[in-house]
Amino acid sequence: MPDHVSSVKYRPLTPEEIETLAGRGCTSADWGLVEVAAGFRPERVRNTLFGGVVRLGANGGTLTDEAGIEKTCGIDGASIFACSIGSDVRIANIGVHIARYDIGDGACIENVGTIETRPDATFGNGVEIEVLNEGGGREVALFDRLDSQFAHLLCLHRYRAGLAEKLRGFAKAESARARHSHGRIGAGARIRHTKCIVDVNVGPHAVIDGAALLSNGSVLSSQQAPTRIGCDVQAESFIIAEGSKVAGGAIIGKSFIGQGCQIGRQFSSEGSLFFANCEGFHGEACSVFAGPYTVTHHKSTLLIAGWFSFYNAGSGTNQSNHLYKLGPVHEGKLERGCKTGSFSYMMWPCRVGPFSVVLGKHSRTFDTSDFPFSYLEATPSGRCLMTPGFNFTTVGTVRDAAKWPARDRRKGPKRDRITFDVFSPLTVGRMIRGSEKMKELLDNTDRNIDLVNMNGADVKRILLRTGQKFYRSAIGMYLLDKVLARAEVLLERPELPLSEAFAVAEGAVYDEQWVDIGGQMMPRKRLDDLCAAVVEGRIADLDAMNRELDAVLQAYSADEWAWIREAYATVFGKRLDDLTIGDTVELADELLKTRQKFLKLVLNDASKEFDNVIRTGFGQDGTADDVAADFEAVRGNYEGNKFVREMENELVALNARVEKYKQAVAAR
Repeated sequence: MPDHVSSVKYRPLTPEEIETLAGRGCTSADWGLVEVAAGFRPERVRNTLFGGVVRLGANGGTLTDEAGIEKTCGIDGASIFACSIGSDVRIANIGVHIARYDIGDGACIENVGTIETRPDATFGNGVEIEVLNEGGGREVALFDRLDSQFAHLLCLHRYRAGLAEKLRGFAKAESARARHSHGRIGAGARIRHTKCIVDVNVGPHAVIDGAALLSNGSVLSSQQAPTRIGCDVQAESFIIAEGSKVAGGAIIGKSFIGQGCQIGRQFSSEGSLFFANCEGFHGEACSVFAGPYTVTHHKSTLLIAGWFSFYNAGSGTNQSNHLYKLGPVHEGKLERGCKTGSFSYMMWPCRVGPFSVVLGKHSRTFDTSDFPFSYLEATPSGRCLMTPGFNFTTVGTVRDAAKWPARDRRKGPKRDRITFDVFSPLTVGRMIRGSEKMKELLDNTDRNIDLVNMNGADVKRILLRTGQKFYRSAIGMYLLDKVLARAEVLLERPELPLSEAFAVAEGAVYDEQWVDIGGQMMPRKRLDDLCAAVVEGRIADLDAMNRELDAVLQAYSADEWAWIREAYATVFGKRLDDLTIGDTVELADELLKTRQKFLKLVLNDASKEFDNVIRTGFGQDGTADDVAADFEAVRGNYEGNKFVREMENELVALNARVEKYKQAVAAR
């Protein structure tokens, strides 16, 4: 018995109620199979056919729709087969029937063709999709509680013996719990102007308005995070999570749409996973693993067989997974924070390091994973020409750090675990390795050679030194800022020795290598331990796995500090335990110097948006003197720009922070 009716007592219809129902055009082959709850009013049911066991709740209330129109509860013009209907539900104008559904209190269903559940429906749970590799081998099974970390491990870690089998077992158990002969329409749900809903669970307070077809799926929803399905949507074998919106003629096939996503404007998704806060408009996705905050907004954009995260696709972006003749079996990975320019193209397989920009048509394979914050521009011959570290000081990268947390649309429990940091042991560790590789190449490359090749990407030899400079600045800024933050604890607790401020928390894990698991960063050792626990049975189900992943997320700051301690010694040649108070003052001054230089470069990048060349086209039909006035009226000026003011304020705050620390140290 469904939750919303399990505590309700039902009784048979009285002869008088049967007479009233029949007099209002209602029929049933066996009125003895129709039961009602206290508060049932037969005069509010008309022109309705009842078949099988039907239970009806109280219907004396009214519902108010989104337009503010109040309507009476009850049933008007429907065929109801084997359904349980909660209290104060409105059902009207059902073209074919509603069959085998448990409908929650306060739901409203109007002008719908068919809503039915067939025996042993799984509502999208258990559907396996060939994500990332169209040729198979990386299948991910859908289930209601799927998250980006689980999907990442099942999809990408096939090299771990026994892991995929265990994870498939977890998914199978989740799917088995979903199997039922009755579908659910949750309390407060609104369904109208929809042609056909077959084998679909609809969560509480979901809104389905004008959909064309929903088949074999789940629309997860809650009062706190209602999900909306809009006009002309066709979705088959799907799960759409809480707080998402799918509208505008979107076509969804064998896909998972995670929490807080927005899909629409005729977007097409086939065999793809979209996790928290993704956006897909106009274009199409095929066999895509779209980690959190993957965004594609443009027509003629095809994402195919790629792994993305915090990604922004430019207009006309596309890839190819047919490198050779054995079928569409090649795959690519753009790590967190990447962007592709308009009409960029990549021939898979490729791997792009975090926070890089890809421009042009790339027809060669390359791997730049150890060179984050880079520009990758295609040459006329399709080769990748890399400028390492150039994206480090751009306005876009700085804005990314602030915009993602602010754009988290998820409300209520959040399944995907997300680490938002731009600078982290993952990205800074990659820069350290990238610097070492560039130094080695610079030391060993003949000066007469113009280009050097690193894993398929060409780099101008003269840029090897510049790239190291960019990376040294980023590495130093990150490490110095984190160390100073620890030392600042002394401002509030002057009795605390410096060594204690720099101590590693009990239980923290150190590993030189860090990984990004579906948007959650962690030391590789944490991941290895978790996977071993799953394989060995110490993590025996999805709940236990979620608890462990949550614990890893909680340990992020402690693990990050353990990594910073070791990295500081490597980069600066001095262990933190050997620092004196005087050393920390010098450290603060060095941070101020490095950060000032960085922010000035960012501001210089921002100033380009106000160059004279950008003003081309302004002052239409006016004089030359009107150009500046028109530009300022539309775009504002450099001095008043919000981002510029924020950067300048950060400079002021940093100066004050360093001065405050130095004064506190002097007073000790």
